[in-house]
Amino acid sequence: MSGRGRQRFTSENMLMFLRCYRAKLSAWAALCVLVLCWFYVFPVYRLPSDKEIVEEVLRQGEDWQKNQTGIDLYRKLLSECCDPKRMFAVTKENSPVGKVLWYDGEFYYSHTVNNNTYSLFVQENPLQLPLKKCAVVGNGGILRHSKCGRDIDQADFVMRCNLPPISKEYAEDVGTKTHLVTANPSIIEKRFQSLLWSRKYFVDSMKVYGSSYIYMPAFSMRPGTDPSLRAYYTLADSSSNLTMLFANPEFLRTVGKFWKSHGVHARRLSTGLFLVSLALGLCEEVTTYGFWPFSVDLDQRPVSHHYYDNILPYKWFHAMPEEFVQLWHLHKSGTLRVRVGRCAPQEGGS
Repeated sequence: MSGRGRQRFTSENMLMFLRCYRAKLSAWAALCVLVLCWFYVFPVYRLPSDKEIVEEVLRQGEDWQKNQTGIDLYRKLLSECCDPKRMFAVTKENSPVGKVLWYDGEFYYSHTVNNNTYSLFVQENPLQLPLKKCAVVGNGGILRHSKCGRDIDQADFVMRCNLPPISKEYAEDVGTKTHLVTANPSIIEKRFQSLLWSRKYFVDSMKVYGSSYIYMPAFSMRPGTDPSLRAYYTLADSSSNLTMLFANPEFLRTVGKFWKSHGVHARRLSTGLFLVSLALGLCEEVTTYGFWPFSVDLDQRPVSHHYYDNILPYKWFHAMPEEFVQLWHLHKSGTLRVRVGRCAPQEGGS
């Protein structure tokens, strides 16, 4: 082989080597990106076991000392990241005609506010701020036989999750007072057949909540928009005393990022943690009830998932044990109070 041929052969080999090296490098880079993304979504850490959490709660006991510095700090953090006072609901003020509302639960989908949807929004935040003592009531089975109803009803502002039953059967444990209650569109679909048939059952079911606010994430996922709007029109047509508020997807998205930075890694936060975040931003003092995502209580007795049924949530959708750990940290620091056992009988009570 001539010198020129050898040189050409060597050059071709070098080019092939570089191409292979680049391909391998690209493959390794892609793999590294995938690994980093995996650890971002599912980081490697050890969540305490149910038994360890129960033992920790028992060690802490019912002792709680309000920490005004911690309360002020969290209100400041949430105000800076999420602006709950102005942004927790979609209003005419923060979402004028032409505003693009990007769905927080689905990427690349949005709703542009038009004259029809704009007319459904309240003018501005309707809550009389600041709220004083707030109770955020989850639906955990730990509430059953807790006798916390009177404590809950003594709060100045009561928030509840996902249209829970508060009939006489449960009143002693969960109370009856409601100022704001969330309604997941999936509940409208399953419990009320998307309001495509009879609407009377829905209207009658809502009467138990008096003149409270119904808080719906109409712009979180596309399938939830139409049921939410039908719920609005159904209540409006029936001259209901309830006021519909649509959750602002920008607020929900920023709250999700806030808790992710604090160690809660889930596809989506639970409704309860969204409400706790809202309360921390708007209330002078926050107490939670019914937040206990474990299968046994403090006495190691089995408890149902909800105080009214034992239907489990979709696996991997929420990270409720992680959420509870964060709430318990706030409890220990005096930023909010987490009630997980029986409420003490009050003077004159049984």
